[in-house]
Amino acid sequence: CTLLCNLNLISCSLSVVISGRKMARQIRDETRADVEEWVSAGNKRPHLSVVLVGDNPASHSYVLNKTRAAADVGISSETILKPTSITEEELLEIIDKLNSDHRVDGLLVQLPLPEHIDERRICNAVSPDKDVDGFHVVNIGRMCLDQSTMLPATPWGVWEIIKRTGIPTFGKNVVVAGRSKNVGLPIAMLLHTDGRHERPGGDATVTISHRYTPREQLCKHTQIADIIVAAAGIPNLITADMIKEGAAVIDVGINRIQDPLTGKNRLVGDVDFEGVRKKASYITPVPGGVGPMTVAMLMKNTIKAAKHLLLTPTVRMRMVASS
Repeated sequence: CTLLCNLNLISCSLSVVISGRKMARQIRDETRADVEEWVSAGNKRPHLSVVLVGDNPASHSYVLNKTRAAADVGISSETILKPTSITEEELLEIIDKLNSDHRVDGLLVQLPLPEHIDERRICNAVSPDKDVDGFHVVNIGRMCLDQSTMLPATPWGVWEIIKRTGIPTFGKNVVVAGRSKNVGLPIAMLLHTDGRHERPGGDATVTISHRYTPREQLCKHTQIADIIVAAAGIPNLITADMIKEGAAVIDVGINRIQDPLTGKNRLVGDVDFEGVRKKASYITPVPGGVGPMTVAMLMKNTIKAAKHLLLTPTVRMRMVASS
């Protein structure tokens, strides 16, 4: 027992809490330099258009963070506010206009959308070349085929955390808890695909769990995992008894719960942070982990979109014709 306690103390002292905020600042610095170099070469300043439907406070907060980040790195932006009552056809018309507007380099529609609107149809309506969220079926398909494309911002953020921290993935066991098409699935694709391809992957062995995975089965997988990515939206899904010593744990969860002591809502992830950090080699906190990285990668996608659009012959001809 004493030996185990000592080992836990050593593990705790050696565990690294990854600062997503610090890493995101570094990436934003890189993007700012990239933007200024692009503009200094005589190109138009990149522009991001965000369509925000309804009055969801969380969505408004996320969009504000994105437009502030855009301003910070030198990207111009606009937020197009629409009421919850907007019809799907009206929203599609707005997207079509923005797709055709040569001033717009990056375009995203903030999710979630009202229940009467088909999110998949909306995501597929955004031009793949302007799809900075990386949600269009073409971009998802290219990602799955290891081809260069717009990567979804949150999965890309997780991938950058792993790479920049130096967490090895080659031949490692990974568990991704969560199979959403925007987060869990893309993360799994990035981690398991071939590192020699056009869009290099992590060459890991990946297991994906979901809401119907029995907890005892999940535990069997997580206890042998070198990396655990928690993205299921379930508070305290991953606890200390579920991981092995030295595992790297990336917490993508964003859950608002009521603090029993204060009665106020607070933000937590899918991981029991205080317990797991005593065994993990690396762990991300919530907040301050993956969240800031998502916004930083969105900025990288926007300058990427600007460069791609300018270099597309059909777009160049359209810009000349409209000038």
